Amino acid sequence: MNPKIYKTFIEPFKALQNKTFAKLYFAQTISLLGDAFSWVGLALLAYQIDKENSPVILATALTLRVTAFIIFSPFAGVLADKVERKKILYVTHFIRMAIISCLPFISSEWQIYALVFLLNVFNAFFTPTYRAIIPQIVEKKYYREAIGLSTATFQLLGVLGPGLAGILAVWLGVRQIFFLDAITFIVAGILILSISSSELQKGVTEKAKNSLNTWKDISNGIRLLFGNKILRFALAIEFVSAIAGAMILVNTIGHIKNSLQLDDKYYGWAMAVFGIGAAVAAFLSGSLDKSKTRSTSLISGVFLLAISISLANFVGYPVLLILWLFAGLGQSLAEIPSETLIAETIDSEHQGKVYGSHFAFSHLWWAIAYPIAGFFGSNYPTSEFFYAGIFAFILGIITILIFKPKFNFKNK
Repeated sequence: MNPKIYKTFIEPFKALQNKTFAKLYFAQTISLLGDAFSWVGLALLAYQIDKENSPVILATALTLRVTAFIIFSPFAGVLADKVERKKILYVTHFIRMAIISCLPFISSEWQIYALVFLLNVFNAFFTPTYRAIIPQIVEKKYYREAIGLSTATFQLLGVLGPGLAGILAVWLGVRQIFFLDAITFIVAGILILSISSSELQKGVTEKAKNSLNTWKDISNGIRLLFGNKILRFALAIEFVSAIAGAMILVNTIGHIKNSLQLDDKYYGWAMAVFGIGAAVAAFLSGSLDKSKTRSTSLISGVFLLAISISLANFVGYPVLLILWLFAGLGQSLAEIPSETLIAETIDSEHQGKVYGSHFAFSHLWWAIAYPIAGFFGSNYPTSEFFYAGIFAFILGIITILIFKPKFNFKNK
């Protein structure tokens, strides 16, 4: 193998030489695998409870998930600076384990909604804290790779996890699969408890820790996020990316079954290819664009997405797979840079609250994007991807003209 190619592929794993990050990474990976089990289990459980309305039940559950993130993650970012971060990680972890353990016993629709909302309230506190810790514990030269490795693993488990979960659901039963998720939480929780508290407190200042004005801290997090030109541009690109990505998640199934007249397994392969593309780009993101603003990654990612979906209505299934591979690449290139840019352009004492604000707004973009995707899918059933791709392309150009920073270094 070419030494440069070998170095590119091996570089992301160097972050695992940091024992603290390695423990956190494996804890998150095990937990994410459990999450895949639970979402497959929820889909099957919704069908058991009301097979006629199971799509509505799942759509409502996903909406509640995003709503919990939007409402609570800004508070999580502030809490990550005030409360011992290790305590946030393991307390929210074990509470989510308890909630997951209740799912096998539910018998009605409202119980699904209540437990999914509660589950993601605590997820909204765990994830921004986890993201705020990474740049503080990993060497500066490796934290792009650390974030890329975490995101690539998330994407790969999104592809492989549901398949494994489906096999286990057949073997163990629909309701028993939730207990497997609970076990993954226990294993991941033990890994978190084995980490020194002082390691996870790096970067937390006394000023941030002793601040008593929560609402002011939340507004400061939002102000710092949108007041930073580089982050504002990255967040605007994420909005365009969410619109294009939502088109794939919402309308691929209809396109394959109605326009291409193919069955469900072809949909599964298409989404798997999309996930693999996203994982590859995430894995290599730290090496692909080493610039201060990450503009090349952001711009190429959003246009790759827009072009890929705009061609989907005019090609057969084999070419669609290639387009969805490139769309997955574009999705990661457009969305991953924000996390490293926060670490590089925001002072450590404010990073927790900014990560929390970013987590909330990035999910708000998806909450807006899903109805837009639904509009294109229902009003233009044979050309939905073409019109949405053109819309995303134009919106991307407008975003670049308005928000792209005119300099090459950070602006705080």
